[in-house]
Amino acid sequence: MPLISTEHKRFLRRIDFVLLFASIGIIIYSLVIISSATHVNTPSEERFWYVQRQGIFAIVNVAIAVFIMNFDYRGLQQYGKFLYIFNLIMLLAVMLFGHAALGAQRWIQIGFISIQPSEFSKLIMIICLAAVLESRMGKLDMPQDLIPIAAYVGVPFLLVLKQPDLGTSLVFMAIFLGMVIACGINWKLLASIVVLGIAAMPLLWQFLKDYQKMRIMVFLDPNVDPLGSGYHIIQSKIAIGSGMIFGKGLFEGTQSQLNFLPENHTDFIFAVVGEEFGFVGAMVLLFLYLLVLWRGMQIARDASDIFGRLLAVGITSMLAFHVLVNVGMTTGIMPVTGIPLPLMSYGISSLTTNILAIAILMNIHWRKQKLLMFS
Repeated sequence: MPLISTEHKRFLRRIDFVLLFASIGIIIYSLVIISSATHVNTPSEERFWYVQRQGIFAIVNVAIAVFIMNFDYRGLQQYGKFLYIFNLIMLLAVMLFGHAALGAQRWIQIGFISIQPSEFSKLIMIICLAAVLESRMGKLDMPQDLIPIAAYVGVPFLLVLKQPDLGTSLVFMAIFLGMVIACGINWKLLASIVVLGIAAMPLLWQFLKDYQKMRIMVFLDPNVDPLGSGYHIIQSKIAIGSGMIFGKGLFEGTQSQLNFLPENHTDFIFAVVGEEFGFVGAMVLLFLYLLVLWRGMQIARDASDIFGRLLAVGITSMLAFHVLVNVGMTTGIMPVTGIPLPLMSYGISSLTTNILAIAILMNIHWRKQKLLMFS
C-alpha cells in the first residue's frame, strides 16, 4: 500500500509551496527579530510578551487561512458592495470612537486588543475594487471611464487620510494604480494621471500637516532636525551600517538593545535585521520577499478568471509597496511614513491582513491547479 494516496498527491500538487514556505519563513524571522528587539526594553516578567502575542496570533491567523482554503475565492465577488459599506462604517467608527496614539487616531479598542481598521481596509478595498473592475476589463480608455473608479477608491482614501494616516493612503494609491494597469488602462490616460499628480504636488503640500512636511524635509536632509523628526532615520542608518556583512549577532545590536532606535519592533524592524544579521541577513529577508512577490505575479498571470487576476495584482501591489517603502525609509531613500514591513513588523492588525492576503493568493493558485487536474 503506497505511503501517500493518489488523493493526497493531488492535494499536495495544488499547494504553492514556494509562496507557503517563503511566507512562513518571514513570520519565523519576524518572531526572532521581535524577540531580540523587545526583550531588553520591557520588564523582566513581560520580556517576551510581544513575541508571544505575535506568535499566538500568527498561529490563529494561519489556522483561519487554512479554513479559508475550503472556500472558493470567487464567492467574494458577490459581497463587494457589502464589504465596501462595511469598510466605510469601520473607518467612520475610528473617527467617532477610536483612540489616539503617536499623534493619530487610528485604533479601536476591542477588549484587550487594539484594532487598526485601516490595515484591514486595504485588503477589503482590493476585493471591492476587483469586483468593480472585473466588468471593465479593457474598457478604461477615457477619463469618464476612470473617474467613477477613482471616486470609489477616493472615499475610503480620504477617510484614512483624515486619521491622519498618509502611509496607508499611499498604499491605496499603489493598489489603485496596480489594478487599473492590470485592467488594461489606456497608457496615454495613465501618463496624463501621473503628470497631473506631479503637477499637483505643490498644491498638495499645502494640505500636509506640519509633522508630515517635516518628514519630507528630513528625508532630504536628516540633519534639519537631528533630535526630532530626523532622529529615527539617523539611528536607523547607523544601525544598518554598523551591522556590516554578517551583523553583530542576535541580541547584540547596540542601537536596538540600548534603545537608541525607536519603534524597533514595528516600523524600523528592518534596521534591527541589518544591525544584528548584517548585509547577509537583510538579503535573506529580501530574497524571501522576492519569492512572495514573484509568486504573486505568477498567480496573477495564471489565474483562471479576471476577478482572481485582479485580486492577485492588488495583493501583490500592496505587498510590494509596503516592502519598497518600509525598507526605503529605514535606509534613508524614502520619507518616513509609518508603513509596516509585511509579516515582519509587530502588529496584530497588520499580521492578520497580510496572512489573509497570502491565503487569498494561495486560494487563487489552488483553484487554478484544481481546474487543470480535472480538465
